[in-house]
Amino acid sequence: MKLRHFITLVTLASLAAIIYGFTLDETQEALANTYIGSGTVGLFLIAMPLFLYKESKHRDFKDYMLTDENVRKMQGKPPRKPKEDS
Repeated sequence: MKLRHFITLVTLASLAAIIYGFTLDETQEALANTYIGSGTVGLFLIAMPLFLYKESKHRDFKDYMLTDENVRKMQGKPPRKPKEDS
């Protein structure tokens, strides 16, 4: 099973648990809260980190950091020349 399919399965199961928790009667409030809480945990502590890991694999994080060089590129300015020590 690919990671993409596992993430989709966890997401759908979590959403189903949340929806089921909201559809339970008021007499089963503790059980409803358990389903809603477990669905939320599934989404935010399992599915989201796995998705972020999958999507950020093989990326160079220096391209996304605001260094002086990257800011100058965004502004269309030429890169600074290194200072020469004399």
